[in-house]
Amino acid sequence: MKSLAAQKDETLNSDLIIHELRPFGIRKDRAWVNGELAYLKEMAAVKLFEAGSVQVATLTALGHRHVLREVEIEGVQRPSRPEG
Repeated sequence: MKSLAAQKDETLNSDLIIHELRPFGIRKDRAWVNGELAYLKEMAAVKLFEAGSVQVATLTALGHRHVLREVEIEGVQRPSRPEG
């Protein structure tokens, strides 16, 4: 969700999310990412729509508040504290 929050429009597609996860040692396929996105949608953290073969996720207000550590979404790891 941090990667979504970092985008100007708070939106990424599932293929771009795969690339965002690689520096963290997470090497999963599109099906896994889509499953995680479906859970985030169920928890009202993102909105999803299909664009061809990819899912496009946009952060919701609740998802943004989670990234800011204002709320905690069940089953979603809390973001690390900002450095400083």
